[in-house]
Amino acid sequence: MTAATALKSRNGDKITNNNNGAEAIKSKGHDKLKGAELTDGGAGKSNERSMVSVVFISLLFDLLAFTMILPLMPSLLEHYRQNDSSGLYNLLTRRIHWFQQLVGAPERYTSVLYGGFLGSMFSFLQFVASPIVGGLSDYYGRKPLMLICGAGIALSYLLWALSSNFALFVLARFVGGISKGNISLCMSIITDVSSVKTRSFGMALVGVAFSVGFIAGPIIGALFARSLNKSWESWYVAPSLCAFALAMCDLGVIAFKLKETLPKEKRAKEISSAMSYAIQLLDVRSIFNFSAIKKISKTEINALRKIGLIYFLYLFLYSGLEFTVTFLMFHKFGYSSMDQAKMFLMTGIVMALLQGGVVRRLPPQASKPCAVFSLYLIVPAFILVGLAKDGRLLYAGMLLFAISTAFAVTCLTTLVSRYGNDDQKGSVLGIFRSLGALARAVGPVVGCISFWCVGSQLTYITGGLLLLYPAYALQRAIL
Repeated sequence: MTAATALKSRNGDKITNNNNGAEAIKSKGHDKLKGAELTDGGAGKSNERSMVSVVFISLLFDLLAFTMILPLMPSLLEHYRQNDSSGLYNLLTRRIHWFQQLVGAPERYTSVLYGGFLGSMFSFLQFVASPIVGGLSDYYGRKPLMLICGAGIALSYLLWALSSNFALFVLARFVGGISKGNISLCMSIITDVSSVKTRSFGMALVGVAFSVGFIAGPIIGALFARSLNKSWESWYVAPSLCAFALAMCDLGVIAFKLKETLPKEKRAKEISSAMSYAIQLLDVRSIFNFSAIKKISKTEINALRKIGLIYFLYLFLYSGLEFTVTFLMFHKFGYSSMDQAKMFLMTGIVMALLQGGVVRRLPPQASKPCAVFSLYLIVPAFILVGLAKDGRLLYAGMLLFAISTAFAVTCLTTLVSRYGNDDQKGSVLGIFRSLGALARAVGPVVGCISFWCVGSQLTYITGGLLLLYPAYALQRAIL
């Protein structure tokens, strides 16, 4: 999920500056300033905490709804394989039948291939939408774009509930992906209402929302799918309507609780200037070269490019293998949606404990060693998953996976944040997140094609060994 344009608003920390508020009291003696600038430190802090709390609640509703589908995806695609005999699923299957015979892929693995395309489509749409939505919000304000994104997300879940055929389900995922710019907008709002010193509190709450969402959401989805599974034809309606209800709650929070945090006088004067940075984040060559970062030394720009490439390669391989895990559990181990949700629960709790208790307390000098450690640790994690013949080895691999994941992205982000001038930090992190979003847009489809063509064991072992390269490159890099 890309938060580039959120980080673009790096000058937004002036909005709730307590010193400005104190000077306003002394010089003018009135109670409030325009927009978000407040006259008293206490009121400013209260306003900041209030908006951050609203963002947290909104994100929590959104992420609970978003993650409900994760353990259900293999069962959903298997459902369409068996029941969409005259629709899009069957049409696509006939088109690839000759290649399926050529590689000897089992017919039931076709759902893995389609899952990869859907996963990559969703992530690619998010990669495109996030900077565009962020740029538009710099011109029109945050709240109108949050409402549009929220409405689109709710519509996607309603379409899912109605998706009696594969074509409608694909449409639902398309609408959901193109509407997923709300994450970057939430970070823009936190940037608007906080200062550099207080921003960490808001970002920490964002992390908590992600942790809770990815721990509880899959369990909720599996519970609704199982408890209300009265007939095979309609079993997905209950979890999709639950996701729709959560999305409508989110929309209500945005409509009635969220205040506009970017006043008109702070907005971009022309839409072209608001969109210029967004366009740069859609230029693949530009983001790999960090072209938007000017006036820094050649050593720094080379370091940024090196870390960016390592991050892209890591997430490309990681996301491809990560996305296929649910299909592995479904096809190889016969895990139900609830079994998969329990696996997500285990990995989510491990990651939350490590991120909350260890990662956030790491000193800056420990970022590179811990990043290298985490990249090496993911190698045996995926090899174990690939070799697993029973649940014990699978859980061991997923435990290593959770430990590695808890450290990797956070430590790499800390590393890259060292570079660039103070007024460029937001742009640096925005480009970095775009590289991650691009990797997640490509990885799932490649991983699923490999799974479909050569099977899970070779896919996971090969992918795990390939992950040695980004780990070794980071170890050797002089940063």
